Amino acid sequence: QVQLVESGGGLVQAGGSLRLSCAASGLTFSTYASGWFRQAPGKEREPVAAISRSGGSTVYADSVKGRFTISRDNTKNTAYLQIHSLKPEDTAVYYCAAKRALGTSGYYMRGQDYDYWGQGTQVTVSA
Repeated sequence: QVQLVESGGGLVQAGGSLRLSCAASGLTFSTYASGWFRQAPGKEREPVAAISRSGGSTVYADSVKGRFTISRDNTKNTAYLQIHSLKPEDTAVYYCAAKRALGTSGYYMRGQDYDYWGQGTQVTVSA
């Protein structure tokens, strides 16, 4: 049974930092590309960042470039999202996702491309 479990969310002040983790089990993590998405209240889910299965290729939404860093440790079956300079508009539930990927360098920013999803972790940024 495949599971993706996010952690690391919480309540932080604007300007603060968080590191989100996504622990994967039940799959060969190194053969899956990963992505982070978020959904704010009343808004549609949006992509935040994605990383190839090897970790060598990454992509970011324009709204988070320079503040968010996606990474992964395939030896720990875990993906990460480091967030700096948090803003109130970053408040959302953050989800990680995994997609079976044949190539080592592909990354995916469309939610419909992904095979598995976590349950989400809440990030709340106070002004």
